[in-house]
Amino acid sequence: MIDAARLLDTALAEARLGLSEGGIPIGAALFDADGKLLGRGRNRRVQSGDPSLHAEIDAFRNAGRRRDYRDTIMVTTLSPCWYCSGLVRQFGIGAVVVGESRTFTGGHDWLAEHGVSITVLDDPRCVDLMTRFIAERPELWFEDIGVPE
Repeated sequence: MIDAARLLDTALAEARLGLSEGGIPIGAALFDADGKLLGRGRNRRVQSGDPSLHAEIDAFRNAGRRRDYRDTIMVTTLSPCWYCSGLVRQFGIGAVVVGESRTFTGGHDWLAEHGVSITVLDDPRCVDLMTRFIAERPELWFEDIGVPE
């Protein structure tokens, strides 16, 4: 059995790296069914100037091509937005591990309704990271989620 909290550590390290770069602290990683890391990434919208470069997208791109994604696990520090939830559905990623969904609830319930295995860890490290970021940088947070401040 895969230790979801151990997988989350990789995504959390990416989130912290993104924050240290002046970006939005959301991290993700894509693993195979055995827990082997395929790709990791972070929200780099600020760093790259690319509004589409969310953490899940970055991890997915860094994982490279596969014929089939059904046996993969997307691990993300924050509930995936609709854009990233669409990525999971489009490519048939079989499972998503969510660090937390208190500060933002994206499409993970929708994904579950469509057969994706969802695990919400409610990890206090992820909650703390996003809560502090939102308090300190609300303008950047609202830009990221597409809501006017």
